[in-house]
Amino acid sequence: MILELDCGNTLIKWRICELITNTVVAQGSSCLVDDLVAALSTLSEVSISRARLVSVRSDEQTELVCSRLSLALGIQVSRAMPTPQLGGVVNGYIEYEQLGMDRWLAIVGAYQVKGGPMLVVDLGTAVTVDLVDAQGKHLGGYICPGISLLRHLLKSHTQRIRYSEDAGVHISELAPGCSTAQAVERGCLMMLRSFVDAQIQQAPTYLGDHFEVYATGGDAALIDDIAGVRCVPDLVFRGLAIACP
Repeated sequence: MILELDCGNTLIKWRICELITNTVVAQGSSCLVDDLVAALSTLSEVSISRARLVSVRSDEQTELVCSRLSLALGIQVSRAMPTPQLGGVVNGYIEYEQLGMDRWLAIVGAYQVKGGPMLVVDLGTAVTVDLVDAQGKHLGGYICPGISLLRHLLKSHTQRIRYSEDAGVHISELAPGCSTAQAVERGCLMMLRSFVDAQIQQAPTYLGDHFEVYATGGDAALIDDIAGVRCVPDLVFRGLAIACP
C-alpha cells in the first residue's frame, strides 16, 4: 500500500491507498509531524510499502516530515517537484518553479478528471483559482485569503471584533448577522462566494462558453451549491499520483 501526504500551511492531510485498486483504506489529518507518526503507528494491520508527498512548507520542514516517516515506517518517501508540464498540462507561470505545488497538482488532477477548459478552485488557508484552456495550457490564476485568514485578519487588526470560536455561528447562512460572530462569519462567506462567482462570470472571456468548474480543499463545501461547481476532494492526491507514479 502507498501513503500519500499533502503538507499544507495548516494541516498534513494523508491517506493510504491499495496500489492496484486505488482504494482508500485509511485517511486523516494532523497538525504536527509527531501526531502524524502517532496516527500511522496505530494502523498495525496496514502494510505501507512507500510514500509520496507534496508540500508547500519550507524545505527544512518538509525534510523533517520525510525523515520522520522514513525512520518510523522504514520506507522511501518520494516528493513531488515543480515541472514545466505534467499530465497533459503546461505550466503557465513565467517561472514555473514559483507555482505552488499543491496548486499545480490540483490543476493536473482536475485535468485527469476531464481534459478540456476548466476553472480549478482550491479553498484552504488561501483560495486559489486557476484557468486551463482546451489545449491543457495553464493560463494563470488568482490568490486571495481563505475564510480562516479573513476571519483572523478582522479579529487581529481591530479592537472590538471579538467572539469565541464556538459561538454557535451558522456559517452556511447568508442572512444579515444579528451578532458580531454572525456578521463576521457571514460577511467573510459572502466575500468568498462573491470571489468565486466573479471568476465563473469572467471565465468565458478566456475559456469560451463551455468549461468545467472543480472545487477542492478543506472549505470546498462552502461553494458546492454554486451553479456548475463540482466538488472533487482529492484533486491534489490525483495530481500527486501523476507526479510520483
